[in-house]
Amino acid sequence: MRLVVFSRPACHLCDDMIAALRERGLDAEVIDVDGDPELARRHGTRVPVLFVDDEEVCHYHLDAARLNRVLQGQ
Repeated sequence: MRLVVFSRPACHLCDDMIAALRERGLDAEVIDVDGDPELARRHGTRVPVLFVDDEEVCHYHLDAARLNRVLQGQ
C-alpha cells in the first residue's frame, strides 16, 4: 500500500497530517504540489490531501476512522 500526502511548504495543516500519520507508525511519501504545475492546478489550496494507492482518503485533516477503513480494505 502506498500512502501519499500532497502538500506544500509552510503549510501547518500539511505538517499536522504528516505528524499524525507518523504517530500511527505510517510513513507517507510527501509530494510538493508547487513543484508540478498540474498538481498545483489540481489541488489548488486544497492541501494536504492523503491518498492510499489511488484512493483519496481525506484532505485538510487526517480522518483516522476513514483511513483505518481504507487500510482494512473496507
